[in-house]
Amino acid sequence: MTEQPASSIGPESLARERCVEVRPGTPALTEEEARSLAGGVAGEWQVHEGELRREFAFKSFNAAFGLATRIALLAEAQGHHPDLEIGWGRLGVRLSTHSVGGLSRNDFIMAARIDRLAGG
Repeated sequence: MTEQPASSIGPESLARERCVEVRPGTPALTEEEARSLAGGVAGEWQVHEGELRREFAFKSFNAAFGLATRIALLAEAQGHHPDLEIGWGRLGVRLSTHSVGGLSRNDFIMAARIDRLAGG
């Protein structure tokens, strides 16, 4: 898939993309590249220490578990798996690409798709 210029990256365009295999040795995104792609996901996502993180709040454990389940199914379909932490009324999501030791475009694609699953 051809990457879009930074000016045209938005939540819907990232959410339409599919994760692709990222081979070991591929460099992680630079800070500038990550900032550019961050414009394509909800503002609640934070880039921190080579990860993309977001915390979702819910009124029950079941609601948090429901989103975690939908994310798990998406992750299997995309071949890109986040770290999930479920607690009462909350779900923490951390994305990174282990093969590059940091962030790749796949992390932002997954974040945009997770936003869509969460209704955002």
